[in-house]
Amino acid sequence: MGHLYSWGGGGAGRLFFGPAYPWADHRAYQQRLWQRADWPAFTIPLAAGYRLHVVYRTVPGEAGVDYLVHHPSWTQAELLARNDGHFMGPGLSWSDLLAAMDNGLPGGTTTDPHTRLLLLLPAFGDAAAPQETVDRLAEALRSRLCIQDAEPLAEAMLATQGLTGPVRWATAEDSTRINDGRYSFRNPANDFALPGDRLARVSAALAM
Repeated sequence: MGHLYSWGGGGAGRLFFGPAYPWADHRAYQQRLWQRADWPAFTIPLAAGYRLHVVYRTVPGEAGVDYLVHHPSWTQAELLARNDGHFMGPGLSWSDLLAAMDNGLPGGTTTDPHTRLLLLLPAFGDAAAPQETVDRLAEALRSRLCIQDAEPLAEAMLATQGLTGPVRWATAEDSTRINDGRYSFRNPANDFALPGDRLARVSAALAM
């Protein structure tokens, strides 16, 4: 549950972290996790050799979770979103997330769509997400976190969509997928946005 902590605001928090939530165990686990010398990482393959990576950056004073896309032919990975004290994102639309969790490609950390959904959820934001999003998130919460009454929680989580909130996605004239999020690297109106050529290659990678 700690991985989804940033999606526990408002009504979602009351459902997610109820009065019986084991906070002492939660804090102990988080302490062990963030004091690790290595950086725990999870990989989700995409078509044509692309990869999504979820990386726990266990740097004292700069700890956080990075969401990146990469291809062996690139000189560096592209940062899509960041979940920390200086959060950035979202980096994934519903269509991006759906393709990543359902492709079933081997060679990564897991092929399970429920696990993939929960791993990538903090990088997601989409104001036009359909009802299917609630259904799929509820299925994942039941399957992986044993939350039986999952629909109200899924609805509450998707109402606020984490720290960055929902954004509107659009397709630019060059077919690049962009959004209007004030914290997003995929919003070309932001001073810190990825340059146009890198936005295009991110879109191409996530469309695979």
